Amino acid sequence: MAAETNAGSQQGLLKNEAIPEGEDAVAAIDVEALSEEEQEELRRELAKVEEEIQTLSQVLAAKEKHLAEIKRKLGITSLQELKQNISKGWQDVTSTNAYKKTSETLSQAGQKASAAFSTVGTAITKKLEDVKNSPTFKSFEEKVENLKTKVGGNKPAGADFGDVLNSAANASATEATPKQTEEETQ
Repeated sequence: MAAETNAGSQQGLLKNEAIPEGEDAVAAIDVEALSEEEQEELRRELAKVEEEIQTLSQVLAAKEKHLAEIKRKLGITSLQELKQNISKGWQDVTSTNAYKKTSETLSQAGQKASAAFSTVGTAITKKLEDVKNSPTFKSFEEKVENLKTKVGGNKPAGADFGDVLNSAANASATEATPKQTEEETQ
């Protein structure tokens, strides 16, 4: 009879029924409807499952300890594992179709932006050349040359615009100094 009960309880355990938990379990199973023998069988099974869970927990803890020891002997650190996980994760991401499509789209956008910047740069260069060749700039350049000649004398032919401005500023500073000296003496 015990074999029939055991087989019956095993067959009942294999059914694909939802197992109620907590208060639902108490409501679903009427404890009083179970015979003393069925209750005792369930208590033994409960103790056995709890013991198996405890054993599996201990085995898992021992395996984790063994794993840590092996890693320590191999010199594998948590930081190295993290780096490997990140590297693997990055490889997984880069191998997805979404990443490949996004990368391709961004590459095309970058090429278009580069072409646009090149066009803008060319336009600015042309505009600056136009300004440099304009009559107004030529007139300004002549005035600066005249000022340069009056203030600093003739400079060598290779003097640039910055040198001219610096010499004009120096000349203005030296002219202001004698006037200030005269005012201070009066």
